[in-house]
Amino acid sequence: MTFEEIRSILSTKTIGIAGCGGLGSNCAVALARIGVGKLVVADFDVVQESNLNRQYYYNDQIGQKKSFTLSDNIYFVNADVKVIAHDIKLEPEDIVKIYKDCDIIIEAFDLAEMKQMIIETVLSEMPEKPLICGIGMAGFGNNNTIRMEQHGNLYICGDFETEIADDMPPMAPRVGIVANMQANQAVELIIKKHLKDGDHTK
Repeated sequence: MTFEEIRSILSTKTIGIAGCGGLGSNCAVALARIGVGKLVVADFDVVQESNLNRQYYYNDQIGQKKSFTLSDNIYFVNADVKVIAHDIKLEPEDIVKIYKDCDIIIEAFDLAEMKQMIIETVLSEMPEKPLICGIGMAGFGNNNTIRMEQHGNLYICGDFETEIADDMPPMAPRVGIVANMQANQAVELIIKKHLKDGDHTK
C-alpha cells in the first residue's frame, strides 16, 4: 500500500485526543503529518516553560491555551487537517459528547485518575470505540520495556510501570516513543478495518 493510498484512507477518519500535553501534542502532530482527516482535541491547561522538554509547543507560545495552540501548530504541519479544539477539563459527560463521532479515541492525560476516568467512561458508554492509552513513559532508556497490550477495544502503550516523580521526570524521548506508538496503533486499526470491510474505493 502506497503512502498516497494510506493517506486517502486516513483523510476520511476522525480521531479524538483527550489531553494536549506530551502524549497528546506529539500524537496529534504525527497523525496530522500522515493526513488524518479530522482531529478532535481537548485540554484546559496553558503552555508552560516546563512543558517544552517534551510537548509540541514553542517558547513564544508560553501562556497560551494548549488546545487552541496545538490546533495552530497542526495547521503549519498540514493545513488540510481539520482540528476541532475544546478548552475544557473533561468530565465523563463531556467525553461522550465530544468524542461520540470519532473513529478512535486516544487518551493522553497526565494524571492516573483522569486515565481511569476516560477508560471507564469509554468502556461503559462507547464500548464499540477503540481507546488507545499511554501508561508508563517517565525517565529515560529501557527501550525494550515499552510495548503495546490489547484488552478487547482497549489498547495500552508504555512500560506499565514508571510513574512520574521528581527523580523520574517525563522527557521527550520516551514520551515521544509512546505518543508515536499510540498514533501508529491508530493507523493500524484504521487500515485493518478498511481492508477487512473490503472498501477499496478510497
